[in-house]
Amino acid sequence: MLLAGLGAGVLTSTVGIASLLSFPVLVAVGLPPVVANASNTVGLTPGALSGSWGYRSELREHPRVTTIVLGTCAAGSVVGAVLLLALPAAVFEGVVPWLILGTCLLVGAQPRLSARLRSRRGEEADDRLHVSPATGVFATITGVYGGYFGAGSGVMMLAVLGLGTDLPFRVANALKTLAVLAANLVASIIFVFAADLDWRAVVLLASGSVVGGYVGARIGRRLPAALLRAGIVVAGLVGAFLLWR
Repeated sequence: MLLAGLGAGVLTSTVGIASLLSFPVLVAVGLPPVVANASNTVGLTPGALSGSWGYRSELREHPRVTTIVLGTCAAGSVVGAVLLLALPAAVFEGVVPWLILGTCLLVGAQPRLSARLRSRRGEEADDRLHVSPATGVFATITGVYGGYFGAGSGVMMLAVLGLGTDLPFRVANALKTLAVLAANLVASIIFVFAADLDWRAVVLLASGSVVGGYVGARIGRRLPAALLRAGIVVAGLVGAFLLWR
């Protein structure tokens, strides 16, 4: 569990599919799926916090966008956490792999899609360095998913920001980590009071993820955008395949 937390922390700050590593470990050691999911969310929150701290300079570049991402994902996470506690565990079982697959492919295709959108707006159009209402809605939906299950929510946020804004990829990646933090933190508060948690698992995951999150941020900000994007797509494909199994 400690190693899973460390690895998941690194993934939170880089390719954004941390739960696809840690959640199966919790299930494999015998935790019921809903308990494992809630414990996983609480345990990985310190990793998202340290990862966001590692990206603090990128997050300061566009403070208004940072605030909107933080607020929309936090609000959406409340709905997601309530759904997790209220609905049968298998409700999204068939949907989650498709969501991860679709969003990781969007991340891969985003440069071409953005180029086409820009050509339609005209070469003289200003860069979109703000969050439109439509992008805010999709960011909120990503927060809902993050509060409910979370695996691949970072990839979803990258797709939302990549298509809805013209922010540099390194900034979008930092905002992705912040979005995971917002969703996990709000859901964790709800889970602490309303869900069954395995606190041994929480402590072990948290101990590993807080180190991994910061290390992942140092790695993520130095990797070329194309290489990091390719890693996200590959990780998303592998994650979707594992969930289908």
